Amino acid sequence: MKKQKIGIVGAGIVGLAHAWSAAERGHAVTVFERTARASEASIRNFGMVWPIGQPEVSRPVAMVARERWLRLAERTDIWVDQVGSLHLAHHDDEWNVLREYFDFGKDGELGSHLKLLNPSQCHALSPAVQPNGFLGGLFSDMELCVNPTNAVRALPKFLNESFGVKFHFSTPVVEVGAGWIRTPGYQESQFDRIIVCSGHDFETLFPEVFRETPIRKCKLQMMRTVGQTGSWRLGPHLASGLTLRHYSSFRHCPTLKLLIERISTETPELDRFGIHVMASQDDAGRVVLGDSHEYDSDIEPFDSAEIDRLILRELTQIIQLPSWQIESRWNGTYSKYADGIVFESEPIPNVHIATGLGGSGMTLAFGVAERTWKRWSQES
Repeated sequence: MKKQKIGIVGAGIVGLAHAWSAAERGHAVTVFERTARASEASIRNFGMVWPIGQPEVSRPVAMVARERWLRLAERTDIWVDQVGSLHLAHHDDEWNVLREYFDFGKDGELGSHLKLLNPSQCHALSPAVQPNGFLGGLFSDMELCVNPTNAVRALPKFLNESFGVKFHFSTPVVEVGAGWIRTPGYQESQFDRIIVCSGHDFETLFPEVFRETPIRKCKLQMMRTVGQTGSWRLGPHLASGLTLRHYSSFRHCPTLKLLIERISTETPELDRFGIHVMASQDDAGRVVLGDSHEYDSDIEPFDSAEIDRLILRELTQIIQLPSWQIESRWNGTYSKYADGIVFESEPIPNVHIATGLGGSGMTLAFGVAERTWKRWSQES
């Protein structure tokens, strides 16, 4: 493929992923970011690289992303921890779904990654498991943990020093055309290919495309504890049975319907706010807690104390922490494409939109970018 000048709009994880894949192929890459540093959805998440949550169609993309995260850790001081994940069952229907998922996957490509564990085996992996009513768990060794804020803000330095990628922070893009990007003051830059990776904000550049695309805006609320005392570690990412109704990878399990019906009947408030609870621990010892999902017209700019209360209520039923003192709370908004794992469009020749990974940016972005650049390389 002929070496090109590539312009990228957005320095979140999707934009950085495309910049890395392009730069590795020898292209000259320039990234424009409207803020002084990444501050939106890419840093407002658990930091989970989460292949187990992906259905068969997107799991290979997640595994490519996983390998690239590990390669990044080898080449930089960006923290990437191979913690795995542990789904916890405190109800019979949760345990039934986990057993079905394990039985389905044990003889396939997932077999070597999964273990169905009894309570004592789970406690050996994580001291945080709440023993009251605990039935067992499903462990996967595929999942990684990163510190999203540090990782996303450190990647530009790596890309600049390793590949000469140029970054223009505090530089909003006001217009994009065939081969050019315009920034304030009518400064125009010429490129062979442009990739718009600005999340749901691509609406401001291509409102007609946004209006005709099945993309939903989703708001989440999350919290983070203070650093836990001493050398205490959570171990794997921990997820409750509530998550089984959230990730599409579990939808083939026959008994999932019964779990969904129980939750809807017993705790309809969780469905109202799209709450499913998980926990991860960063390199500073802080435990990240969440989360909720509110969509489109239900989104308000205000954080809800009720949502935080419900998240903590559910978490304290499945995990125990040395300290539940909350250091920080936040919300984030991301775009979710209804018809696939990523929305890709070419509204203008050689101007591409890439967005809509939903809450799976850390899990999929590196893999999506690799898949895209491989396709473009073959087409040239």
